Amino acid sequence: MRAFVLLMVIACAYAQDEEAEAKAASVPQQIPKTCFGCMCEAASECDTKTGCLGDVCGPFRITWGYWADGGKPTLNNESPNAEGAWTRCVNDPFCAANAVQGYMDRFAQDCNGDGVINCDDYARIHYLGGYGCSGPLPPKYENAYKTCMSTFSG
Repeated sequence: MRAFVLLMVIACAYAQDEEAEAKAASVPQQIPKTCFGCMCEAASECDTKTGCLGDVCGPFRITWGYWADGGKPTLNNESPNAEGAWTRCVNDPFCAANAVQGYMDRFAQDCNGDGVINCDDYARIHYLGGYGCSGPLPPKYENAYKTCMSTFSG
């Protein structure tokens, strides 16, 4: 009987730990500045001059859909429906970072299965989208991101 009670206590403690870890893994966080910087570096080498290339714009290479999913932030409180509002935002590094934060708030998840949501997951979500972040990253993006993180974090 004693062994059974001990087993039940251990099982309950384990179940509570799993529940707490799952909850922690699903709570979006403020993205650290280093993470923003490394996502920007991986996306475009933080190129603020090029503007739009096809349907992607700005240093984070954001599409209209990404900006919309990120909450449609704008510069100077202009209407998100104003002509060109999205391109003005995503071509500005600070407004673009607000769109990235909004996108991560919406799609934050543990993409790599390590039990935590961190910059590695945000970088994957940023490039692969909120519904495909467990897929493979292109080597150029992944290598630029990892090099940046190893250089500037911790």
